[in-house]
Amino acid sequence: MSVDLPDTDFRIHQLVGRHLSRQADHVALISDEGRWTYAQLDAAVLALADGLAARGLRAGDRLLIIGESGGAQLAAVLACSRLDAWAVVVNARMTAVEVDAIKAHCEPRLLLATSGLSADARAHGLRHGASEFDTAGLGLSCTEADPAARAEPVQADARDQVAVMIYTSGTTGTPKGVMLTHANLGHSSAVARHARGTGPADLVYSALPISHVYGLSSVALAALGAGATLQLASRFDVSHAIAALAQGVTMLHGVPAMYVRVLQAHEQGAAIAAPRIRLLHCGGAPLDPSLKARIEAIFGEPINNGYGLTEASPTISMVPYRQRRADLSVGYLIPGIQARIVDEHAQAVAPGEVGELQVRGPNVMKGYYKAPEQTAQALGDDGWLRTGDLLRAAPDGALFVMGRIKDLIIRSGFNVYPSEVEAALNAYAGVRQSCVVGVPKEGDEQIVAFIEAEEGRSVQVDALQAFARERLAPYKRPQKIVLLARLPAADNGKILRKAMVDLARGS
Repeated sequence: MSVDLPDTDFRIHQLVGRHLSRQADHVALISDEGRWTYAQLDAAVLALADGLAARGLRAGDRLLIIGESGGAQLAAVLACSRLDAWAVVVNARMTAVEVDAIKAHCEPRLLLATSGLSADARAHGLRHGASEFDTAGLGLSCTEADPAARAEPVQADARDQVAVMIYTSGTTGTPKGVMLTHANLGHSSAVARHARGTGPADLVYSALPISHVYGLSSVALAALGAGATLQLASRFDVSHAIAALAQGVTMLHGVPAMYVRVLQAHEQGAAIAAPRIRLLHCGGAPLDPSLKARIEAIFGEPINNGYGLTEASPTISMVPYRQRRADLSVGYLIPGIQARIVDEHAQAVAPGEVGELQVRGPNVMKGYYKAPEQTAQALGDDGWLRTGDLLRAAPDGALFVMGRIKDLIIRSGFNVYPSEVEAALNAYAGVRQSCVVGVPKEGDEQIVAFIEAEEGRSVQVDALQAFARERLAPYKRPQKIVLLARLPAADNGKILRKAMVDLARGS
C-alpha cells in the first residue's frame, strides 16, 4: 500500500487546506449544524483560530473543547492546529465531575463549549462562566483566559508537537491524558484513507464522537484528507442513519452497539436501502459472530473489522477492504508499524500462542500528560508500546484479540479469555450482548456473565446455560448468569467492564 505520509512540518489543519486549489466548492462537511464546502470550512477554521487567539489562546496552551460531534467541535480542533495549541477534546455527555477532573488536570487556557449544538455542552460552559458567541455560523461559548495556565514548549517537528489530547475512557481505571502528535494523527489518517481507497466521490457517515480517536482520526481526518464529504451526526439515531444510507452514503462507520440498533430496525420491518454503500467498518469494541453475519446479510458487504487503542491513534491492524472472513480476525498490521507478541517475561511466544501485543511505529503516542511513571510503564526506552491486550497471530499474520491482560480469568488453573465465552453466549438467539468477568471465590475465580437481551425478547438462564455447555469446556462455562436490562457502556460503545466487575463482586 502506498501511503502519503506527513512531512516533518505537517499540521492536521492542512488536511482541509490541501484541497482548496482543486475542489474548493466540494462539500467537505455535513452536520446537524449545516454544511460547508472545503473553502467554507477552511475559512471557518481560520476565523475561529483568530477569535481564540484574540481571547488569549497561545501556542502550547491547552484548549478544553466540550461538545458533541459536528462542525463546531471539528473546527475547534483544526483551529488549535493553526495556533499550535493542544486540543483537549471532551464529550459533552460526561458528568460535571468527569469534566472538571479533566479540566483540573490539563489546566487549559480557555474552555470552549459547542453550545449551539449541544445543551449538555452549554450547561458545562455555563458552570464555568463561559459567554456565548458566534463565528462563521457556529454557536459557541468560551471562558475568559486563565492567566495561571502555563504554555508547553512548541516543537517544529510534527513528530514532537502535540495536536490533540484525548483522555482514556476510564473503563479500567483512572483516565489518562494521551498526547497524540500531528505526525501520529497524520500517519493514522493517511493509512485509513488509503486502505479504503477514499476519494472525493465518497460520502462518509459517522455518529462516532470526535472526542474518541476512532471518530477523529480514522474517520474525520481520513475523510477530509481524501477530499471526501464527511457527514457527522451528533448522536446516533438509527432513523437518521437509515435515511442517510438511502441518500447515498458510501462508507458507514460504527461500533457494535450501533450496528445492533440497525439490525433491530431491520428485524422490526424498517426498509434499509444503501444504493452506494461500499464499506462497513466496525471498531471501538469487540464484534460478535452473530451480529457480523446478520449485518453482512442485510447490506451484502463484509464488515471490515479493526483493532487499536487511543495510545496508537488508534489503528494497529485492520481487515483489508472488502475481504470476507468467517472469523473475527482484526486483520493485519497497518503499514509502518512493528509488532511482537510476548509472555509475562517479555519473551516472544511460540507461533500461534497468546501473549501481550507490543507495537512500535509512527502512530504511537508521545506519552501521558504529566504522568512520567505511567508513560514509562506503557512505553519502553526502545519505543515499544505495551498494549495490555492479549492477542494471537495466525500463520498468515492475521491477528485475533483474546482480551485484556487485566481481564484474563484463571479458573481451576486454566486461562479463560472473556472474549471466547462472550462469543459463545452472544450466539444464543435473543442475546444482544454479554460481558464476562471473573471474581475471586474460595481460592479460585468464579466466572460471571452479564447478559443484555434483544428488545422484545426474553432469555431463560437455564436454557442459556445448556447452550453454553454444548460450546464451552467445563472450566470456561459461567458459574453465574445475570440478566440486565442494559449493560453500562461508555460513549464509544465499550462496555464498562470495571463496573461489571464491581457489580459481580457485590452480587
